[in-house]
Amino acid sequence: MRRKKGHADFAMSEPAFLISCMDRHDDWAVVVCLVGGGQEINTGEAGIGEWLRAVRATFPHWHVHLSPHLRDSEYEAGSALRLLEGHAHVRTHESLHLSVSMRSFRAEHVSGWVKAVLDMERHAAHAALAGMSDRYPIVLTREIAAAKAWVRGRARGNERFGMVVSSQAQRLKPEAIDVRADINPVHWFLHPRDDVRSSYFLEDAATEFHVQGLELDWVCVVWDGDFRQGSSGWEHWAFRGNGWQRIHKPERQTYLKNAYRVLLTRARQGMVIVVPRGDARDFTRQPPIYDATFEYLRGLGIPVLT
Repeated sequence: MRRKKGHADFAMSEPAFLISCMDRHDDWAVVVCLVGGGQEINTGEAGIGEWLRAVRATFPHWHVHLSPHLRDSEYEAGSALRLLEGHAHVRTHESLHLSVSMRSFRAEHVSGWVKAVLDMERHAAHAALAGMSDRYPIVLTREIAAAKAWVRGRARGNERFGMVVSSQAQRLKPEAIDVRADINPVHWFLHPRDDVRSSYFLEDAATEFHVQGLELDWVCVVWDGDFRQGSSGWEHWAFRGNGWQRIHKPERQTYLKNAYRVLLTRARQGMVIVVPRGDARDFTRQPPIYDATFEYLRGLGIPVLT
């Protein structure tokens, strides 16, 4: 609003503004929100929680109908739901949870597996993988060349494959992956196999911002040290200047976790995950930065390419 409409003092969130527009009706209005869990990757995105906060703070006369599953970790709506506990017009309905995937039948249960992986629910992740591995292969490797050969070998006919990385994956440059090199999504997603700019060439890596809402048949996910396993779980890091810096702000941690959620749910038919070995001669790519993540994923039962 400030940049495009010239409202220098505009301070409303997007949900608050949209509800305010509908609230102008004299009789009634309905807002239907289709919410994908864990999809907030841009600065300023607040997900379903911001809709609930807007109702609580500004529109208490509105009736709210919710899925009871909004308490799941990927929706990050717990605090906002607590604000609505005293709200007079809140109802939950199991039927509002859209539990049937509209994605490829092969990828039907991938979102649940990814949620378990990112929430470190080891038993659930192991069980989910075992239940889908026969129709949706997921493999693990430390070699990018092996990963590229795997997706090329799996794709048939016009099935599309490509390589994706986190936008914070700054230390993949030694692996010939530079996230600062901008790609053209049109070329990457649509151009044929004989175009070096297409995803088929496995040279240009797309980030979560390029691929959110879009899919490929086969995906190579390259995992950097920005989101890594530590002694007490996931650690969040950003590479600044000449070294890694720990991310402490909860919202930025959420964006990074969700970035990997997006990357791990882009494949319709299967994926390979690459966790590089690192390099003991490079203080920014020491093997321990990557080893714990690799061991965690392998411990979930993901087969390792040999």
